[in-house]
Amino acid sequence: MKPGTHQAQAALLFLLGATLLHAGTTDLYLRYVKSGLRPLLLLSAAVLIAAAIATVWYERRTPDHTGHPEPRVTWLLTLPVLALILVAPPALGSYSAVRTGTALQQPYGYADLPPSGTLRLALTDYAARAAYDKGRTLRNRELEITGFVATPRSGPPYLVRMTLNCCAADAQPVKIALTGKVPPVLRPDTWLRVTGTYTPGTTEDPVNGAPIPYLKVTKATPVPPPKDPYDETWNN
Repeated sequence: MKPGTHQAQAALLFLLGATLLHAGTTDLYLRYVKSGLRPLLLLSAAVLIAAAIATVWYERRTPDHTGHPEPRVTWLLTLPVLALILVAPPALGSYSAVRTGTALQQPYGYADLPPSGTLRLALTDYAARAAYDKGRTLRNRELEITGFVATPRSGPPYLVRMTLNCCAADAQPVKIALTGKVPPVLRPDTWLRVTGTYTPGTTEDPVNGAPIPYLKVTKATPVPPPKDPYDETWNN
């Protein structure tokens, strides 16, 4: 029997389903979507693989009587899917951060903080409290914040986290400006765990004019990138 017209379609569906399954059962999916979408990703993978199996079953039950084999060029459609398996894209970083305005917006309220000890805050939480709450809950506290470095052409370096509403396509940066004992040499995209204190004042984001609060650095330690490079704690 000559090749059926649905073989490339079935192969493409299976490869795409297998790619989603691989991404959803590893941390790879965090490069594309927020962690809460993992169940939907796995469900989509199961549907695509089932559709591929059903297509093969239909092909065997209903032979192609046209006598025309499918064009070989259709198999080239599998190449982009294979690329997703073999080459994982990096998370968005400093290049996007310095070319996109900060997504910081005033929240509806602020969660209570521990009364003593070092405050380990999400970068977005610190930025909102510093910019819009005038650091009321941050004064005289040692703070610890993690993010990656971005270095604009002028002005202070930034510590940044990219935030997601849904997926990497809508990722936006939230930035804080570093002052104090900033390391003399900073490489863009280096992840740092910064210990410091709140300091009043903000600088203006050159892209969209939104406020970027300062953090006074007392110590900065390079750290490996987190498993989830995007910060989902911020809701616009």
